[in-house]
Amino acid sequence: MFRRTFWFTTGVAAGVWATTKVNRKLKQLTPENLAVTAANKAIEAGGRLRDRAVDFALEVRDNMAQREAELGDALGLTAPVDRELPPPRRYAVIENRNSPTYVEGSAHEPAYKPTYKTYPYNRNEDH
Repeated sequence: MFRRTFWFTTGVAAGVWATTKVNRKLKQLTPENLAVTAANKAIEAGGRLRDRAVDFALEVRDNMAQREAELGDALGLTAPVDRELPPPRRYAVIENRNSPTYVEGSAHEPAYKPTYKTYPYNRNEDH
């Protein structure tokens, strides 16, 4: 009688254990749980990718600064920089032939003179 009870109890325990395992696996395979698992794995992969990208960017920046220093040394650009501003630019002034300050025979007189009379340009007369 003791043997039957032992095997019965062993069978019940094995059945409960198998049922529990199957139910856990079924819960893992539901669409909601699969979506959550996929999202978590995507977040982890994104974090690893971001860490690698940051490491790569820092390495590129360091190498760029090193190469820039090498080029500066090779070209002699490491001399102290003059902090004074350059002198202001001077712009050429265009003379208006019809202005009262225009003088015939000046250095700015054009070689070709039109035969018709010219008038000062007035924007308001175009309308």
